[in-house]
Amino acid sequence: MNEKAFQQIINYSILFIIFIFPLFFLPLTQEFFLTNKLYLISFTALFFLLISTIKFAFTKKINWQKGIFDNLLVLFLLSLMISIVLSSPNKIQAVLNPNFGLLTFFSLTIIYFYLSRVSFNLYLSLSISSLFLSILTIVFFFQPFKNIDLPQSLLFLKTPNFTPIGSQLDLAIFLGFFTLVNLLQILKQEQNNEKLKNKSLLLNTFSLTLLLTALSLTLYSLLKPIYTNSNQFQSVLTNLPPFRLSWYAAVEILKNPITAFFGIGVDNFSSIFTRVKDIAYNQSPLWQIYSFNYSRSAILHIFTETGILGFIAFTIIFISIVKKLISNSSNKFKPVLKLSFAYLFMSLLLFPPSLITWFLLFLMMAQLSHKEIAHVPSSNNEINLNNLLPFYIITIFTSFIFIGVIGYLLARSYLSEIYFKKALDGMVKNNAKETYDNMRQAVILNPYIERYRINFSQLNLLLANNIANKVNQNKDNQKTQKLSEQDRQSISQAIQAAINEGKATITLNSQKALNWENLAQIYRSIINTTQGADIWTISAYQRAIVADPQNPTYRLNLGGIYYSLGNFEEATKIFEQAVVLKPDWPNAYY
Repeated sequence: MNEKAFQQIINYSILFIIFIFPLFFLPLTQEFFLTNKLYLISFTALFFLLISTIKFAFTKKINWQKGIFDNLLVLFLLSLMISIVLSSPNKIQAVLNPNFGLLTFFSLTIIYFYLSRVSFNLYLSLSISSLFLSILTIVFFFQPFKNIDLPQSLLFLKTPNFTPIGSQLDLAIFLGFFTLVNLLQILKQEQNNEKLKNKSLLLNTFSLTLLLTALSLTLYSLLKPIYTNSNQFQSVLTNLPPFRLSWYAAVEILKNPITAFFGIGVDNFSSIFTRVKDIAYNQSPLWQIYSFNYSRSAILHIFTETGILGFIAFTIIFISIVKKLISNSSNKFKPVLKLSFAYLFMSLLLFPPSLITWFLLFLMMAQLSHKEIAHVPSSNNEINLNNLLPFYIITIFTSFIFIGVIGYLLARSYLSEIYFKKALDGMVKNNAKETYDNMRQAVILNPYIERYRINFSQLNLLLANNIANKVNQNKDNQKTQKLSEQDRQSISQAIQAAINEGKATITLNSQKALNWENLAQIYRSIINTTQGADIWTISAYQRAIVADPQNPTYRLNLGGIYYSLGNFEEATKIFEQAVVLKPDWPNAYY
């Protein structure tokens, strides 16, 4: 194969990925949308590297075109890696975070390198995708499958807010972006042929009408009031983390030199959010959401999780984009790119980090970088290794090993998501064996995901309770009066497994209050049967309170433990603290 054939494979792959990305989802994982989009771009990045490696094996040449954002993106990746190594408690989960994780930015950076070297308009492919997305948005708004019997695996199609892109907020950002692009193209349209100009205007007007209609329906879904049980009206946007607390979280990291420079750690925002919550938050409709995984602003999120180092790296990228946009070089797409970047920056400033927003930003940077590469011949470099056989063999071998290892790890990670989804489906079908086997397999394949461990611990606890309940039911029916030795052994093994999984979750991240609450619930369930469980329960709730000091629920539960143990004085103190934290909560007074 010649170089041209390899380049054509990459070019067609780029067009396909850009087109399919917003529409891609698979009901194979717990979360259908972002999880699958993450693995799509990850495997795409590896595929591009594999094609380049095979091309290098045939040609023995390395061709490299230097782009204006190449070094800056590598610098940002390094800042993420440093934050994960020095600050993130759960490093694997930090790598796999879809909206702000190392895998996301590594994959987007690799794809950016290839996007910025192609000569066609990348917006065109994504614009076509946006039209398909608009049509789907309009169709599903009217719930076409509402009165149709669908199999369990397709029930998600009945959801009025279903969209292949993921959330309604991501959909609004995406549609708003291409509504703006389409409008600017109509206003800046230049065509010498009057007939072609009229056809182009008609096509763009039709596209704009579709986009505006879909965007209007999406904004209605986002802003429409939802009546809650607490006699309050909310909307989807009101369930975002407050700006005030997001700002407090960003300021909080400055109190410690390590977190100031390297952040609280990628995938660890929830631990600092619980520390900065105040009593005012408990009076809001959000108080039952104990924590958020993302800041209200993507810019604040970068600063909070990666510290000054990551924020500086991102700021340099931002300044470089601005300088490139205001440069004097002629570019007919410059007005579109300027307003597109302004739109994306406002999205990053006002809303949480999102894989969709990052994808659009990297696409725009690729467009800008391509213009620079095309006009600067000196940016093209070529290294011929015909006379350096040892270096050639080492490069080939290292590249294949890297791609193979990363591909294997990604496949294991994705397979664990599939098994986890199967386990949840087994719970719906009340199939205990299927649920247990699939949950166990998910943990084996990727033991670093906290939600796997928490669910597996609760599943083992449920199995122990089910065995005990069956024995009690038989006792009521006078079939048997005591546990068999096998039942005792099964209950003991299930309880021990639940405890081990709860402790494993704490090991993965001891800074999260929810992990301590899970362990406390496990010990609480065995207080009456296991000596010393009361002490461990109290200790776990106390650690949860330390991690989330403004949470009245933890204090109410801890007070309930003291009350059941007959320690009424301590119970009274804890209940009074719960009342102080949330004075309008009847449960605390009761």
